[in-house]
Amino acid sequence: MPKAKIAISMDEKVLGELDRLVRNGIFSNRSQAIEDAVTEKLARLDRVRLAAECAKLDQAAEKEMAEEGLVGEMAEWPE
Repeated sequence: MPKAKIAISMDEKVLGELDRLVRNGIFSNRSQAIEDAVTEKLARLDRVRLAAECAKLDQAAEKEMAEEGLVGEMAEWPE
């Protein structure tokens, strides 16, 4: 996938920690570290959003909808 260059500003303490991780071989460079961090954060936000949407669901209504039609079909299932 093509990459785009960006410029960012960050706290010097955070940058120092980032550089330490690069020096210790955790990341090959700053760009990789920042890209991995942003990717992880975006995935976490998606999971939180999904969990929030699921929390809005009425569990009883969802169960009823999922089982709808199964009552008649269950009689047709082999034992």
